[in-house]
Amino acid sequence: MLELRGMPVTKAMTENLEVEIQKLKEEGIEPKLSIIRVGNREDDLSYERGVEKRFKSVGALVETRELPQTVSQEELEQCIEEVNKDDRVHGLLLFRPLPHHLNEERIKLLLAEEKDVDCLTTANDAHVFSGDKKGYAPCTPQAVMELLEFYNIDLTGKKVVIIGRSMVVGKPLAMLMLAQNATVTICHTKTKNLKEECKRADILIAAAGVPKLVTEEYVGEGQIIIDVGIHMVEDKLCGDVDYEAVAEKTSAITPVPGGVGCATTAVLLKHTVMSAKRKKDEEKVYI
Repeated sequence: MLELRGMPVTKAMTENLEVEIQKLKEEGIEPKLSIIRVGNREDDLSYERGVEKRFKSVGALVETRELPQTVSQEELEQCIEEVNKDDRVHGLLLFRPLPHHLNEERIKLLLAEEKDVDCLTTANDAHVFSGDKKGYAPCTPQAVMELLEFYNIDLTGKKVVIIGRSMVVGKPLAMLMLAQNATVTICHTKTKNLKEECKRADILIAAAGVPKLVTEEYVGEGQIIIDVGIHMVEDKLCGDVDYEAVAEKTSAITPVPGGVGCATTAVLLKHTVMSAKRKKDEEKVYI
C-alpha cells in the first residue's frame, strides 16, 4: 500500500513556483493575493495562516481584509470592488460559507473573473465545465489532480467514482478527470447501492462531507482512495474515509491529515502566480 502524502507534492510545486516568482519580480511584478474573511471562524483562520506561510516562503504577497460577522451586503460588495480595481492584487480568496444575511450569488457576479483564483464566479465555473483552461478550478479539486500527476497515476480509461456532488469539489473534479480521459460516476449519500457503486471503481474519491463514511464495505481490493474530507471527531482529525479500516485493502490512499489538504495552499499560490503572468502578458499586448 502506497500512502499518497501531500507534502512532497507541495514541495515540488513550490520549488517550481519560486523560480516563476523570481522571474516576475525581475520584471517588477510581485504576485499578490487578497483574502477577504468575514468573522473569525477557526477553520478559516487556520487555513489563512497556512496560506500566509506558503506565500511568504517564496516571496509572494498576502493581505487580509477582515470584516465583522455583521458586515452588510453593501460593505462586502464595496470591499470586492476595491480588490477588483487594485492592479497590485492578482488573486482574491473569499472565505465561505458567508453568514446567512449575505447574498453569495451577487458576489459571484461581482468578482472579476481574472482574479477569481478559487473558482467562486459563475464565469470560472463555465471555464472549468467547458475545459477551455482559461479560468481557475477550485483549489481542492485541482490539488487532487496535482497529487495524482505527481504520483504518476494515469486516469486514462480508469473508472472513477466520486462521492459528492458539490460545486466546490465533486462536480468540478469530475470535469477535470473527464478531461484526462477517465470514466466518471458521481454519487452521493442518497445513491442507491452506494457501496456496490464504490467497489466497482478503480479510483474512489470521498468528498461527501461525512466523517468516516467510507468503510471496508465500500472498498474493493487494490483500489486507489482519495480522501478529500476533513473533520474534527473526538478531538482528532479524520476524513470521509475510515483510514484504519480500509488502508490495507488499497493499492494507494491519501491520509487525513497530510493528504490532499496539504496541497491546496500550493494550488492557490500557483493560480495567483498564473494570474500575475497573464496580466503581464496582457499588458505587453497593449504596449
